[in-house]
Amino acid sequence: MTVVAIDGPSGSGKSTVAAALARRLGVRHVDTGAYYRAATLAVLRAGLAPDDFRVPELVAAARIERRGGRTYLDGQDVEAEIRGGPVTAAVSVVAAHPRVRRVLVARQRAEVGDGGGAVVEGRDAGTVVVPDADLKVWLTASPRERATRRAAQVGEAAPEAVQAQAEALARRDARDAAQMTRAPDVVVVDTTATSVAALVATLVARLGNPAPAGVGEQAATGSKG
Repeated sequence: MTVVAIDGPSGSGKSTVAAALARRLGVRHVDTGAYYRAATLAVLRAGLAPDDFRVPELVAAARIERRGGRTYLDGQDVEAEIRGGPVTAAVSVVAAHPRVRRVLVARQRAEVGDGGGAVVEGRDAGTVVVPDADLKVWLTASPRERATRRAAQVGEAAPEAVQAQAEALARRDARDAAQMTRAPDVVVVDTTATSVAALVATLVARLGNPAPAGVGEQAATGSKG
């Protein structure tokens, strides 16, 4: 069973690369962030503040599922809603609850175990969710490229929109710092100027051949960044 962990900050290309690699390998794509986003939506729908002490109990009771690349909360498809602004603004606070993380990591691991392999994406997939993954990857990109991608996702291209996304990403990075940890044996891949196809080919080759780092890769130092 092949398991790959792909971590990195927002806008680094995790979802795109993870989905493409999962298709190439014929395994499940496990989006750990979707669990936290669905949990956050449950909190917002209940009218609780993200840091309310009742949040972990509410999340534990919520039915969060991933089916066919879509996210379901209590049986309702919420894939579009969990990618919206209100959830994005609150998800880091909800994810900071230790019990929330324990509950959702258990569910993520169960999803990994359901298939014959998986590509697991997140911020601590390689250190917490699947620490024994066959390959651990940390994606990164320049701040400008990350902001440009985020702006494009919401249909904006103007310089002021890109700048606003850059500022939002910087705030998100600061909030997520505690969860963004690199495994000592991770491979860092810069996605700034490399195509998804080239990245996927490089990762597939690395799985089958432990050769020196290839396109866009460098050995990681194990430090946070």
